Amino acid sequence: MNPSLLVAECLATPWALMPERLQALASIATRWSVGNAADPDTLKQIEIDRVSREIRRASSAAPSPGGIAVLPLYGVITQRGNMVDAVSGPGMTSTQQFAAALRELVADKSVSQILIDIDSPGGSVYGVCELADEIMAARAQKPVVAIANSLAASAAYWIGCAASEFYVTPGGEVGSIGVWQAHQDFSRALDEAGVTTTLISAGKFKVEGNPYSPLDTEAQSFMQSRVDEYYAAFAKAVSRGRGVPISQVRDGMGQGRVVGAQVALEQNMVDGVATLEDVLSRMQKRDRQGPPGSRSRTAQIDRARADLVLLG
Repeated sequence: MNPSLLVAECLATPWALMPERLQALASIATRWSVGNAADPDTLKQIEIDRVSREIRRASSAAPSPGGIAVLPLYGVITQRGNMVDAVSGPGMTSTQQFAAALRELVADKSVSQILIDIDSPGGSVYGVCELADEIMAARAQKPVVAIANSLAASAAYWIGCAASEFYVTPGGEVGSIGVWQAHQDFSRALDEAGVTTTLISAGKFKVEGNPYSPLDTEAQSFMQSRVDEYYAAFAKAVSRGRGVPISQVRDGMGQGRVVGAQVALEQNMVDGVATLEDVLSRMQKRDRQGPPGSRSRTAQIDRARADLVLLG
């Protein structure tokens, strides 16, 4: 595939992602498409990044005391991110796989609480609304806490807001509440290269917004309407998750900017500033306190094992 067209394809999708991160992602995809990934140093770095991500995922997913499950949400978010991990650079998270893992934890009686550990610049809007709804449904059954550790931007913030509680690390950042889309016009570059592209299509708007010609007013207006629709859904989700009026989301909360921990707390974008260890400690304390006479299944199993040892 032509590298320029690959970049155009990336930019054509509506993104709830920090713009600079998408450009980096497109650059990685371009290098891969032109064969640079065959370079030994590039392949080595890709493998190092992959192993590092897997180690972090494994350590984050390790069982915690008190029946608390830690569910990692790292890297760029896409609906089927697992399918393109080889070119993802910073890594990707699939909303479909994440939702499946969440459902398993909700159904697992040994899990009393769920902590979503987020470190993501956001991603594609596809699948994010559905995942946020899954989290909202899950928190009706057991506590679901989220932490920006250390970044929850755009789609990642959208997802984090759906949790029962939302925290950010002292040096972390959250926000980037917004949606954007881009169009690249390669017509002049192709003309200079002596390339003429003729599009054969059916359907009035089938080739609207193609990269072979300038973007006309009608096409730009339609692209803007799509961005507005996704932004409205984003703002509504934040309003519902944070329990604030939509006007507060649109007129405050960074207005598309990423903000630091203290500003986020002041604008009610998070419930507190704390490290991952602090949040886990609070959750463990709450789990121990629980309703009178209750205890987690993990504690019951430990007691049963102790009884068996005594009997043996």
